[in-house]
Amino acid sequence: MSVLDVLRERGFIQQLTHENEIEELLDKENITFYIGFDPTADSLHVGHFLGMMVMAHMQQAGHRPICLIGGGTAMVGDPSGKADMRKMLTAEIINHNGERFKRQMQRFIDFSEGKALMLNNADWLLKLNYVEFLRDIGVHFSVNRMLTAECFKQRMEKGLSFLEFNYMLMQSYDFLELNRQCNCIMQMGGDDQWSNILYGADLIRRKEAKPAYGLTFTLLTTSDGRKMGKTEKGALWLDAEKTSPYDFYQYWRNVDDADVEKCLALLTFLPMEEVRRLGALKDKEINIAKKTLAFEVTKLIHGQDEAEKAEQAAKALFGGAGNLDNVPTVSITTDSLGTKLVDVLTSTGIVASKSEGRRLIQQGGLYIGDTKVSDPDLLLTATLFENNNLLIRKGKKNYHRIVIE
Repeated sequence: MSVLDVLRERGFIQQLTHENEIEELLDKENITFYIGFDPTADSLHVGHFLGMMVMAHMQQAGHRPICLIGGGTAMVGDPSGKADMRKMLTAEIINHNGERFKRQMQRFIDFSEGKALMLNNADWLLKLNYVEFLRDIGVHFSVNRMLTAECFKQRMEKGLSFLEFNYMLMQSYDFLELNRQCNCIMQMGGDDQWSNILYGADLIRRKEAKPAYGLTFTLLTTSDGRKMGKTEKGALWLDAEKTSPYDFYQYWRNVDDADVEKCLALLTFLPMEEVRRLGALKDKEINIAKKTLAFEVTKLIHGQDEAEKAEQAAKALFGGAGNLDNVPTVSITTDSLGTKLVDVLTSTGIVASKSEGRRLIQQGGLYIGDTKVSDPDLLLTATLFENNNLLIRKGKKNYHRIVIE
């Protein structure tokens, strides 16, 4: 089975520029391809997960990935899928974020001996002469055609800055530069990048008279079309300091039944026979598939040990077995005893604010163990602790443990 067949079977592929040519090319040659990553945060999030899985499948088939950090384009901002203009970053922040990305990607991608490259488009974009760039590259872009691109149409109502309008030219130039430097002949990205990818491939064909190709993969969405990876705390980050392995595990443990098979196919390396078997489970048995999904995905991102700890914590909380030491834990001192529970929950970050804590209690959503908290002014006392542990539950499944130092 070719790598394109693998990507098709697992549900990755959304659009291709030249399907028959790409199929033949990937069967006969080992190519260099690239995927761009926007370094506007200091961690990758679950939205980048699919791109890394695609790179891993491609690399396993003998192809060479380039992970392109958008150090230059981040100073302009990609308007794709955005209602507002992005915040511009300094070069120092961008470089720092890129280094953190590489550490996270190394769980998926082998960067040894040139098997994969990580490059930064700031290395060439920041050196461009603007007038020369317009004469050499801008002449190949039709403004009328650009305005029909989905990434621009979404911004037209609020206003599209000229700064952002340059983004498509810059990303296309990236593809051209990587083609010249590394013989990169394919760009991949999420389906929201389709217009940008088309222009890049077209630019190479115009400037170099050589073939170039594009492929987009599906965006990670739920069965009803919502983007996956949003939690009550915000994005689902791949950095353990921003989203704990336990919270990461629990996110996948609690996905909707309708999304389990798709997530197993896209986000794990389990054989498709096993994916289909697990995806076919019904009623209570679907929990077996969800546990497998949560463990496999957490293992990929955080490693075997952290996945096992998260699994043990879930067993301790929901199955009456396992180790509570792996439950998300905060420490307090004895000085906190005698103060209001809401104040302690706020100071430890279990709730975002006192008002949120009070609202949670008023709505019947806060528990100590299995006992509902009904008094917003309840004091935290030593008698509430058992073996130095106090288990707080928000809603049905969001647990935190408080211990006294």
